Amino acid sequence: MSKTALITGASRGIGRECARLFAQAGYNVAAIYNKSEEAALSLKEETGCGIYKCDVSDCKAAHETVEAVFRHFGSIDVLINNAAIAQQALFSDITEEMWDNMFDTNVKSVYNFTHGVLPHMIHEKYGRIINISSMWGQVGASCEVHYSAAKAAVIGFTKALAKETGLSGITVNCIAPGVIDTDMNKNLDSETMEYLKEETPMNRLGTPHDIARTALFLADERSDFITGQIIGVNGGFII
Repeated sequence: MSKTALITGASRGIGRECARLFAQAGYNVAAIYNKSEEAALSLKEETGCGIYKCDVSDCKAAHETVEAVFRHFGSIDVLINNAAIAQQALFSDITEEMWDNMFDTNVKSVYNFTHGVLPHMIHEKYGRIINISSMWGQVGASCEVHYSAAKAAVIGFTKALAKETGLSGITVNCIAPGVIDTDMNKNLDSETMEYLKEETPMNRLGTPHDIARTALFLADERSDFITGQIIGVNGGFII
C-alpha cells in the first residue's frame, strides 16, 4: 500500500512543490490549503492529490481534517508542517494582533496537526514528521522579530518531540530554508533580493524544489537514523 503524506500550506510555494514531488514518488498526498482554492484545485488536477480546506490555526478543524485524511487514505505516514506567513516590521511596530497571528499560523499549526497525526503514527510504530522552519529561526532577522521567534519555536519543538518519539519508530526533523524564490518574498524589492543572492556563497536564490527534495529524503527509509536535526538548505548563507 502506498504511503500517505499530509502537507500543510500545500497550494503554493514550498508546499506545492512538496506535493508535486511526493506524488511523483508514489505517495498519496493530502494537500491542505486555506484561502487559495483556485491554486489548490489546479494542484489536484496536476497531481491527483486530495485537497482539504482548513484554517491551520484552528485546533478542532485541524484534528477533523486529519481524521478525514485518515479515513480516506487509511494511514498518514508523513506529516510536513509547512504552512506559514512572513511579515517585515520594526519590533516597535508589531502589534499584539500581528504577534498572535504569526504564532497562530507558524507555531500553533505545527502543534495542531502534529497532535492530530501523532496517535496514528504511534499506533503504527512508524512516522516521519518534517517541520519547515527558516534560517532566521537559527540566527534571527532584523525587522522580523515575530517571524524569527516563531521559526525558532518550531526548531525547539522539533528537537524536543524527537526525544519523545524515537522509541515509536517516528523521526522528527526540521528543514531551515534560506532565501527561497517564492511569493512569500514578493514584497522584497529587486535590490534587496540581489543583495541576498550576492551574500549566498552558491550565488543564487533557493527554489521550492531544493526544499521539497530534502523533505523527500527525510521521508525516505534511507534517513531512518536521522532525527531531531535541523537541516539548513540555504546555499551557505549561514554556516
